[in-house]
Amino acid sequence: MSDEMNKSEVTVVDVKIPFMSMVVLMVKFAVASIPALLIISVIFGLVSMIFGGFFHGMGRF
Repeated sequence: MSDEMNKSEVTVVDVKIPFMSMVVLMVKFAVASIPALLIISVIFGLVSMIFGGFFHGMGRF
C-alpha cells in the first residue's frame, strides 16, 4: 500500500539527442526492417498461394 502512495507521475517534455546519434538510430531501424519485410512477404505469399489454390476452381461450376 505504501508503494502506491509514493508513486508520482512524470511527463517527458524534451529529449536531447545529438543529430548524428539520431541518424545512426534511424539507419539501424531501416536495416532491421529489411529482414522483417522479407519474412512478412513470405508469409503473405504462402497465405495467398493457399487461398488462391483453394478458391481457384470455384467459378467453374
